[in-house]
Amino acid sequence: MSEAIEHSEKLLVSELKNGNEKAFRQLFDLYYQDIYGYSVSLLKSKEAAEENVQDVFMKVWQHRENLNLEQSFKAYIFTIARNQAFNCLNKAANDILLKEEIFYESQKSHEYGDYLIREADCKKLRKQAMKQLPPKRKQIFKMSRKKGMSYEEISQELGISINTVRNQMSKALESMRVFFQVHDEII
Repeated sequence: MSEAIEHSEKLLVSELKNGNEKAFRQLFDLYYQDIYGYSVSLLKSKEAAEENVQDVFMKVWQHRENLNLEQSFKAYIFTIARNQAFNCLNKAANDILLKEEIFYESQKSHEYGDYLIREADCKKLRKQAMKQLPPKRKQIFKMSRKKGMSYEEISQELGISINTVRNQMSKALESMRVFFQVHDEII
């Protein structure tokens, strides 16, 4: 990135940090296509990508006071886009209807016995990944993914802030992703 563009971006981010809506709009216009394209590549859906972009910029606006002027804004929003896309994919993977559809499709293309073995391996691996989470993080993860509770509901039930829930979920998902990558040969 050229110094002029970097300087211009920092000025816009500084203005955004102070609540300037025009600066926000300029940053949105500047990065919309990049974030949209990246989101499509991750989510494989134009509608989901569009929603992801909106969520990214909503998060930016909601947390504008916390923006770090020394950090690359582009890297920051790409990180948000990636994390939200992964959360969306993870949530979709836990969706019962999606599981049924995948099961139905897999029966068409694989032998039933092979699928059951693979499903059993995946369940065992998922349990092992959850076992390695610290107790509080595991509890938050289960409340979100198994009980389908929102972050707000979890924060109220446990008497902790939504940010704590969000952080714990992010850490849980990251450690599970790492666990799955390490144990990839099973899948």
